[in-house]
Amino acid sequence: MSVAVTIALLLVAGGSAGASGGSDLPRGAEPVELDPADFTTEIDNPYWPMTPGTRWTYREVDEEGKELQVVVVVTTETKKIANGITARVVRDTVTQDGQLIEDTFDWYAQDKDGNVWYLGEDTAEFENGQITTKSGSFEAGVDGAEAGIAMPAEPRPGLKYRQEYYKGEAEDNGEVLSTKEMAEVPFGLFKKVLLTKDTITIEPDVLEYKLYAKNVGPVLVLGVSGGGGREELISVDQAPAGAGTGPLGSPNP
Repeated sequence: MSVAVTIALLLVAGGSAGASGGSDLPRGAEPVELDPADFTTEIDNPYWPMTPGTRWTYREVDEEGKELQVVVVVTTETKKIANGITARVVRDTVTQDGQLIEDTFDWYAQDKDGNVWYLGEDTAEFENGQITTKSGSFEAGVDGAEAGIAMPAEPRPGLKYRQEYYKGEAEDNGEVLSTKEMAEVPFGLFKKVLLTKDTITIEPDVLEYKLYAKNVGPVLVLGVSGGGGREELISVDQAPAGAGTGPLGSPNP
């Protein structure tokens, strides 16, 4: 079944699929106690492998029809998070007509079971080269912020989890809907694709569907409500040495 057909059916059915399967993954504001010894920066979850030097390039068309370019680079750098875990630094930049409009350092680590955890971000939005806001920045272990799940080790329909939690700033949630989708994007046609439903507690009107291909990572994002838009994978390649390691606002040194 194609992703378009699946999503149409989900909307008719109220946006859920599969059983309500139980989970020991964190949800909501639930605190977690994580042992740094259980984590690695070598992230090889098949649905989102993060090998240093990997670069994903996406084309995003927002709800107003504006075209953006999103570039995500797994850097060679790491960061020790306040909760004691050493995380892999991933750089995410958004440009429009060559002008930087958003720049983010994301921090990830994988536990011994294969779950990829999201440990925070340092993010900023820009206008005319100047930072306009850093809203959404957080670090697990600071000011009540908690780590979340970026990608479960064993995704199955009905599995629910939080992706990030910083009260009033970052409260994102995920739910696995299917692992049997197809997705076609400029980079290629993929089968047995993972489909998730993403929501934001503090923005209840926002709903996105995200699709992940094995051994590739995220390939497609479809905004359904609260913003809309489409983000599709254009290419995956090896970034030049040092890419993504410049200071916030200057992605490349």
